Amino acid sequence: MGLLGDELAFARALTDRENESVMALGNRKRYAADAHLLTEGDRSTHVMIILQGWVTVSVATDRGATRLILGLRGPGELLGEMAALDSHPRSATVRALGPIEAQVISGDAFRRFLALHPRVSGLVIRQLTFRLRSADQERSALASLTVLQRLASRLTELSRAEPSGPYAPSVPTPSLPTPSVPASSGAHPSVKGPSVTSPSVTGTSAAGTVVHLAQDELAATVGATREAVAKALRLLRGQQIVRTGNRRVEILDPALLALLADGHQEERPE
Repeated sequence: MGLLGDELAFARALTDRENESVMALGNRKRYAADAHLLTEGDRSTHVMIILQGWVTVSVATDRGATRLILGLRGPGELLGEMAALDSHPRSATVRALGPIEAQVISGDAFRRFLALHPRVSGLVIRQLTFRLRSADQERSALASLTVLQRLASRLTELSRAEPSGPYAPSVPTPSLPTPSVPASSGAHPSVKGPSVTSPSVTGTSAAGTVVHLAQDELAATVGATREAVAKALRLLRGQQIVRTGNRRVEILDPALLALLADGHQEERPE
């Protein structure tokens, strides 16, 4: 299971010349926090490249208003490529975690560009393959792991997020440069992390890492109900693995939490 993934962001894998050419296909657009950049079921076909900020990617579940968060995407990430390539309805909703800047490119222009640039087309195929494998892993986890295991795994992942990630303390970092950079043959170096202040979702305290998410938000990241997550958190509190508060989970014993994520159910030794 992984929300953040470890694949190289699309724009970061481009050469400077490729990056300049891709960005020239579209226009910059700004979105407010909580805005829907893409909506599940919509028939639009444009693609987006995130320039600043972070977004969630989620799908509807059979529990009505409940959504399952599949991933988090940040600067340099390509979004919406499936609908651009096959003209089918959007398969997920993309929502802004904070203020967003993105390059918006029409599906027709993007497809024509890929047809003329096989290396970039290969990067898109690689990204699609990675995300399909990640989705398969998520489905496997939902089918085979308990809510406690999934929650332990998610908390472990979020507590280890990079300082530049969406779950790091709010620290401004350099933005993705504009496409008017000198051409070269090397990989594009620009995408380092979020370039606007993102919602702070992790931090540190005297005791340990703090994940700043409400229980319903945690539930959405593990495909469970809020009630099931509350029960799992009670178990973790009882073993003094975490301490909880208003929109916060403080991790007191990361080693034991990681063991639980791996499926070990040992009791804490006295």
